[in-house]
Amino acid sequence: MTAFETLANERHGVPRGWPALHHWSVTRLDEFWSAIWDFTGIIGDRGARVVEHSDRMPGARFFPDATLNVTENLLRRRGSGPAIIATSEAHRDRTVTWDELRRDVGRGMAALRRAGVQRGDRVAAIAANGPETIVAALAAAGIGAIWSSCSPDFGVQGILDRFGQFAPAVLFTVDGYHYGGKTFECLTKTREVAAALPSVRQIIVVPFLGDGPVTTPGDGPRAPAGDGARDSGDGPRVPETIGWDTWLGAGTVAGEISFERFDFNTPLYILFSSGTTGVPKCIVHSAGGTLVQLLKEHQLHCDIRAGDRVFYFTTCGWMMWNWLVAALASEATIVLYDGSPFHPDGNRLFDLADAARVNLFGCSAKYLDAVRKAGLRPADAHRLETVRTITSTGSPLAPESFDFVHGAIKGDVHLASISGGTDICSCFVGGNPNLPVHRGEIQGAGLGMDVDVFTERGQPAGAEPGELVCRKPFPSMPLGFWNDDNGARYRAAYFDDFPGVWRHGDWIRRTQSGGFVIYGRSDATLNPGGVRIGTAEIYRQVEQLDEVLESLAVGQQWDGDERIVLFVRLAPGVALDDELRRRLATHIRTRTTPRHVPAKILQVHDIPRTKSGKIVELAVRDVVHGRPVRNLEALANPAALDEFRNRPELA
Repeated sequence: MTAFETLANERHGVPRGWPALHHWSVTRLDEFWSAIWDFTGIIGDRGARVVEHSDRMPGARFFPDATLNVTENLLRRRGSGPAIIATSEAHRDRTVTWDELRRDVGRGMAALRRAGVQRGDRVAAIAANGPETIVAALAAAGIGAIWSSCSPDFGVQGILDRFGQFAPAVLFTVDGYHYGGKTFECLTKTREVAAALPSVRQIIVVPFLGDGPVTTPGDGPRAPAGDGARDSGDGPRVPETIGWDTWLGAGTVAGEISFERFDFNTPLYILFSSGTTGVPKCIVHSAGGTLVQLLKEHQLHCDIRAGDRVFYFTTCGWMMWNWLVAALASEATIVLYDGSPFHPDGNRLFDLADAARVNLFGCSAKYLDAVRKAGLRPADAHRLETVRTITSTGSPLAPESFDFVHGAIKGDVHLASISGGTDICSCFVGGNPNLPVHRGEIQGAGLGMDVDVFTERGQPAGAEPGELVCRKPFPSMPLGFWNDDNGARYRAAYFDDFPGVWRHGDWIRRTQSGGFVIYGRSDATLNPGGVRIGTAEIYRQVEQLDEVLESLAVGQQWDGDERIVLFVRLAPGVALDDELRRRLATHIRTRTTPRHVPAKILQVHDIPRTKSGKIVELAVRDVVHGRPVRNLEALANPAALDEFRNRPELA
């Protein structure tokens, strides 16, 4: 960040200091994004124009004359050093060098072409977080195909709700996966998925389980993964099925890989909204926009340097996987983990951080809170000497978690709470290694992100909570939604509320220090007596009590108004009695306001959440009001909703 500030000062006359640097980044878009291209060393032809129609949102186009290849940029490093360090819950440890990764990606590109995959075709994956998934994704991007993946714990309908919208030509899958000490097979549901997708010409099976037996059938008996296998007789059509090694070995590369360079706005990824309120939106992201935005975030906001080792705990169904993969473009080694972060216990990821000498350790806020609730102190059993940065996302990071990280994990680490979304495959607000970290706050807006807080009437909210908006365009804005030819659904999702301004859907407040506090999704805010309250304001209070593992709050329509209903999942052996209810209510009242105190506090044994671990307040709100939940397939644990239904306490 300091080096970039120096460049901005010497070449563009930008005064020293963060306020001036950020102001320049959102007022001189052409100079700023051109400087990012140069500073990060993007490989490609930049062209003459940096941004056209910069006054339109949507409608702005960045680098409209530029051509590049994302895979060429991600494979810029050569040699025998590690590009990927991978492990899993079952300790399937592997290291892939830069030269090996380049060789395998070249073979994968050739194999996709042999299968008839062309520029613009879709390549889908039911994927575990292993090196093969990286190879397949980079091979697809290398030939101009569009990549999309989900994690293998999705059910058949959940996969079809996603992949069924865009007709993939090729489908990658794993034979199974490990989680929580159990093993689940995937080939049965892969065949069901493929039978419902007539566009799929070939299935490639990654042997993620190795030769070990399947101890827990996931979706039925394990199916063989023979090469060229097809169902016979009158059964459903299943395309050619081929093993990974055979598929990759058939892709021959003569000499150096030749990378075709595509338009900056060529589609790269299809990512999905959570899908808890209907069929998931297929969000299409551009190659150039994703690359330039993530290079900026990695190198400036996260201080990722060539040779660093970057870890994020994620599945291939969460945008943080795409975020992690892009670190290769900064010549960093990416560290992969697949499985439960608590198997056999909560030290698993910190063990990995030591063993792989991780420099950036990424996780969710819920993970950090779970480690704290488990009574662990990683600093007592781990060196963590290489860890410079810990990033947290997925939900707001409570002030107590800041205390826990600096007190029980590492005192001198840069703790960066970051927030953005699948919608932009990047962040609006996040860390800054040159600014102080204030307890409970996100440090500030990203460079090039003109973030503001609006009232419901579209006016600046000042120091009050309001809607997170972005006033100026940025490169990682989606190209649009799949099958939304006139862009109507895309505009309705982000621009209808405040024309010409991106409304993100987070309820947020700007702090006196220039940072931000996020209170949750704005469509899940509580509204008792007409006063809007973010759910995170309540969560961060009740979850301070050792008895409460996690909580979920919704607003229930009641007697012409709205009342707050709080559900709590308690520690083993703890029951919710009147005394604990009184303690919870008092704790909330004394640390917030009387309006924050729930009208009802009820115990549940599980909190429903999405596949990426986010709690689903809107689904619970629908259940409480007797409305159907439109897409149970989006949930990791849909059965948890049953405990919220027809509660006599809420009648």
